[in-house]
Amino acid sequence: MSDVVLLVEDELFIAMDLQMTIEDAGFSVEGPCTSVSEAQDRIDRLGSAALAAALLDVRLSDGIVFPAADRLYADGVPLIFHSGHADDGELRRRYPKAQICPKPSAPADLTAALHHCVQGG
Repeated sequence: MSDVVLLVEDELFIAMDLQMTIEDAGFSVEGPCTSVSEAQDRIDRLGSAALAAALLDVRLSDGIVFPAADRLYADGVPLIFHSGHADDGELRRRYPKAQICPKPSAPADLTAALHHCVQGG
């Protein structure tokens, strides 16, 4: 099983904190990707099968993360949305199996969400 988490976050300091949290949880990080197009390129290059999970901000510099999230979700990659501006109802309708962690979230909450996703919860 992969230990790689795709990190999609366009705010530098938040991305750095998230990367540290992901690595402290025992995973390696691919990213951070700062835009939808960069996330799409990274998915193309790696393939979804290489990913244990994806931690996604919703609003990015070039739009909403949904095109990348749709691809990952369709391929069975567990998703964790980490956003302060997302509509939880819309996320739950679109991605019923996804975890939603409001921004900001405590590192322990993100770590628990990661382990829950990767263990198939």
